[in-house]
Amino acid sequence: MIGTSATTPQEGGGTRLALLLAAAMFVLVVDTSLMNVSISAVVADLDTTVSGVQSAIALEALISAAFILISSKVGDLIGRKRAYVLGLLGYALGAVAMTLAQSLTSIIIFWAILGGLGASLLLPAMQSLIHGNFEGSAQKRTYALVGAAAAVAAAVGPLLGGFVTTFLSWRVGFMLEAVVIAVVLLNLGIVRDVVYTGPRHIDLIGAVLSVVGMGGVVLGILVWQEGGEFVGALIAIGVVGLAGLARWLVRRSRAGRPTLLDPNLFRFPHFRIGVTQQMLQQITLGGAMIVLPIFLQMTLEYNAMQAGLSLAPLSLSMFAVAMIAGRRTGNRRASSIVRAGFALTAVGMLLLIPLVPRADFGWYLIGPLLLAGAGLGLLVSQLNNYTLAPIEEVRVSEAAGVNSAAGSFGLSFGLAVAGGIMLWALALGFGNLTDASTAIPADQKEQIAQVLEDDAQVMSNTELDAMLDDAPATVQDEVLRINSEARNLSLQVALLVPVLAGLIGWLNSFRMMRLPDIAPSQAGEGTLLG
Repeated sequence: MIGTSATTPQEGGGTRLALLLAAAMFVLVVDTSLMNVSISAVVADLDTTVSGVQSAIALEALISAAFILISSKVGDLIGRKRAYVLGLLGYALGAVAMTLAQSLTSIIIFWAILGGLGASLLLPAMQSLIHGNFEGSAQKRTYALVGAAAAVAAAVGPLLGGFVTTFLSWRVGFMLEAVVIAVVLLNLGIVRDVVYTGPRHIDLIGAVLSVVGMGGVVLGILVWQEGGEFVGALIAIGVVGLAGLARWLVRRSRAGRPTLLDPNLFRFPHFRIGVTQQMLQQITLGGAMIVLPIFLQMTLEYNAMQAGLSLAPLSLSMFAVAMIAGRRTGNRRASSIVRAGFALTAVGMLLLIPLVPRADFGWYLIGPLLLAGAGLGLLVSQLNNYTLAPIEEVRVSEAAGVNSAAGSFGLSFGLAVAGGIMLWALALGFGNLTDASTAIPADQKEQIAQVLEDDAQVMSNTELDAMLDDAPATVQDEVLRINSEARNLSLQVALLVPVLAGLIGWLNSFRMMRLPDIAPSQAGEGTLLG
């Protein structure tokens, strides 16, 4: 339970605080967009691989998901304001490290791990601070402003990142993030801490199981993506960890002892299905946002600005539809809007698959991207409210933490699975196409296939051509053909991840349709309508 003092910020201070919280959320969301559109620039600048940068992106989302439940409890114990500050500092450190990075290792340590930990502290602390620093209509306006900042960041992130990366440097984008965080930190004086008055015991076993469970599954996929060993064992450990966490929470709750999170939250069918749909939405988004930038930058050989412009139909339509649907749903049921959202998203992603080997210009993708973006916008407009509607006000923060953890886990899972499948299909295609080739001498096939698999990974034809400078012209042409065909096939296979997630979400929405609607009360509670 959260206790608040009787006073709230003055109107001017309240407005300034709301803007600062919105700025922090903007940086949080735009950070990943900047990394996605800068993949090729980062790879070239640091002399690393696409799969390595992919792994860093997925790892950052994984760390955030794995630790968000623990970090929410840490914020209760050390103070929400202090957790907010530590989260901002973690993100600032990651941004500064990206500005100065000279290797992939520094990106993984400072941006992915420390930045992910910062995000896990920042998200739940921010929600508690909004709840404790504002009341009534001011609180609703602040939640709306912070939500709008996230939507705007998702919409303009690819454009902003593309512009900065192309005309300045990808490092400048992260430096600007650090500047925004510094401004937010300099205004901490207007933030009033929110006192936690609930149990102060720590569920250490639950905390460990949550990290092992969520971390093990995605880490196993990342290791598979990098060609490592013990993949099955890591994923199995993750599954066992998640099962153990569920059993532990139920037993501890029945014994009346403090738990990492209250398992009784899952007694609400709307909450259970809402959390599942949130995860599927983020798997869809994560899969798309790792495949599409690679297609634009490696197949079409676009720079970051061109890639950002090509992705604009997806992000801008998502933002526009989310804003419109949030205000003008009328008497339409949330479940029917979610069903339409998943249908549009799945169809949009499906239409991209035949375009991959045919499109020679980014705007060929505009139709499918608009459809998918509109679908994601419908989902964004409904899922959070639908999921949290049956939860009483004193438990909203805990429920929101679970919801955020599901979303972060889904995003990291989508990034890792789509990336892993893409590289697996790429290696398989290299081998098969090289073996079937009649233009490559038999004694060179195995060597070329191995070089392509180990060294080329996801490469543009221009980059690969430079590696083949000493090869005969016929061999060069054949290898470039194989690279194009294998790369396109791998991208098409990887796009099946967001397609399947969208289809599962669409099927799941029929379960939502069978549940009664919920009418939220003014206090934030909900009553079921028969």
